[in-house]
Amino acid sequence: FFFFKQKTAYEFLSGLVGSEMCIRDRYQRRVHGDQSQVCTMGKRTHKVGICGKFGTRYGASLRKMIKKFEESQHARYTCPFCGKTAIKRQAVGIWKCRGCSKLIAGGAWELTTAPALAVKATVHRLKKVKIGATKSKEDKEQAHPIYLSLIHI
Repeated sequence: FFFFKQKTAYEFLSGLVGSEMCIRDRYQRRVHGDQSQVCTMGKRTHKVGICGKFGTRYGASLRKMIKKFEESQHARYTCPFCGKTAIKRQAVGIWKCRGCSKLIAGGAWELTTAPALAVKATVHRLKKVKIGATKSKEDKEQAHPIYLSLIHI
């Protein structure tokens, strides 16, 4: 019988990391005689995407939630000032456009949150109502005097 000593993490290739031994190298170079060939490794995170780093830990439901948050966090958004798709997250709630260099306060994971959109819509609606009220007041002042006398009765 041949007894082999089990290798420790330090004895593995530099492409293997920690106790999980995740292979981080995406390419391997194979030499066949006088020809060298670059082989790509199979993509192991097709289904789980960015959450492949968690492996089988934390449960599928939590990993799906985290995937949604992290994908929206790393995505690029359209700048409302310059129109370029160049806004990226700098820190929690701080977003910067790389096109016009403007800083925007937003959500922790997304540029705009649902409550912020609701507030924006409400403010827009109230501005419309206010503008409509001032226009109707101007129309009443220009109205016929008989019509104005009927309104005050």
